[in-house]
Amino acid sequence: MSTQEITPAELSTHPFDVDDDHLKEECGVFGIVGDADAAAHTALGLHALQHRGQEAAGIVAFDGVQFHSHRGMGHVSENFTSEVVDRLKGHMAVGHTRYATTGGTILRNVQPLFAELEFGGFALAHNGNLTNALTLRSELQKRGSLFQSTSDTEVVTHLIALSQQHSVEDRLIDALRQIEGAYSFVCLTNSAVIGARDPLGVRPLVLGKLDKSHILCSETCALDIIGAEYVRDIEPGEVVILAADGSIRSLKPFPKQNPRFCIFEYIYFARPDSDVEHHNVYDVRKKIGAQLAFESPVDCDVVVPVPDSGVPAALGFAAQAGKPFEYGIIRNHYVGRTFIQPTDKTRHLGVKRKHNPNKGVLAGKRVVLVDDSIVRGTTSTKIVEMVRQAGATEVHMRISSPPTAHPCFFGIDTPSYDKLLAARHDVASIAKLLGVDSLAFISIDGLYKAVGQDKRSADKPQYCDACFTGDYPLPLTDQKAGSQPKQLSLLQEERAS
Repeated sequence: MSTQEITPAELSTHPFDVDDDHLKEECGVFGIVGDADAAAHTALGLHALQHRGQEAAGIVAFDGVQFHSHRGMGHVSENFTSEVVDRLKGHMAVGHTRYATTGGTILRNVQPLFAELEFGGFALAHNGNLTNALTLRSELQKRGSLFQSTSDTEVVTHLIALSQQHSVEDRLIDALRQIEGAYSFVCLTNSAVIGARDPLGVRPLVLGKLDKSHILCSETCALDIIGAEYVRDIEPGEVVILAADGSIRSLKPFPKQNPRFCIFEYIYFARPDSDVEHHNVYDVRKKIGAQLAFESPVDCDVVVPVPDSGVPAALGFAAQAGKPFEYGIIRNHYVGRTFIQPTDKTRHLGVKRKHNPNKGVLAGKRVVLVDDSIVRGTTSTKIVEMVRQAGATEVHMRISSPPTAHPCFFGIDTPSYDKLLAARHDVASIAKLLGVDSLAFISIDGLYKAVGQDKRSADKPQYCDACFTGDYPLPLTDQKAGSQPKQLSLLQEERAS
């Protein structure tokens, strides 16, 4: 299976970033209409969605006459102080928080994107990724479109501007018919907040209510923080118009398809206190851990989560296995990603910037480490080494997802094949590279069972699981075209979706 050899030494000397070994959801979206404190509630909603994007944030508000916006690099709290929020006047607002992908974040890509179009102002926030953006971008440029960003999302704005339809929602639908990929959009116009979800429902979007105002957001935790009520999920392929007068209209312009919601939302992306597709995320993660223990038991003394994302699965694993759950690794939450640039002398200390072993729990014990995924393997290798140095007699690793062997093209910052450990090595080889006594991943059918299905249907898979199976449910037009690689690379590196 291995096509490119890598040694444990190479993993241990990898340039260290404690977040580098996790997949990253690229953004969260929030929109509200009919609220005198629209910008303030949007900022709070984005704060609850901070886990979906920690490198930039933006809000656009409308006061009935003028649009007001603020976009900036960094966390929501760093950008939206009370003074900034006070300047974002209006009864409607949309917001966005994002991750960059492999390239650097630049301000012109920070969303919501805003443009003055024929019908008035238009702001757009996007969670997902368009897989034919480069192709459409090239066609639009030939027609004279001038792009201000390298974001795939800007393609949608140009398609709306060029549409021959009359109403804003019809222009949006016209644009949606031309794009491919995964998306949850939240848009702001002079008269409404509009939400749209792709026909397969890959990315999440929910509808909420706060007194007389209506809300669209990525997760229910963003409703909880402002005391709003969950109403329902936006359906795959649905376009919903939340008008300034309080009315709601729902349009379903696409033929109904078999939904393919991203199963990694349950494993890692969504906050554990959110309800996703009618399932509590925390509860699902515990069930995943229990299923993992059922499939791959191991004789051990203690079950230890890799914090923080491994905690619910480890609880489920420990309960199923009948073994003690202990915090054998303590995470420091107050160290940012840019704390210091490690030198050759300090690089080996990198893991301890955020993780430190609890020796009283680990010394002399047979330890099972539970984590959500292994991507590059860099962090896992360092954690295993750290646990052994703390005195563990055996170190076993259990992973609450199947091997991540394929890149995601639908809005997740996934490494390419040559950087995905499971794309190059089988489980036994990965175990040797990580230095563990045993390694097991949950099976794909076991994962489906944990989220309430009997097993994965080969004919009609119930979720998007392409990062595990390579079964991509949407066209990969730009990838297959293979043309203009420099432009494609630039678009992917700095896209703002």
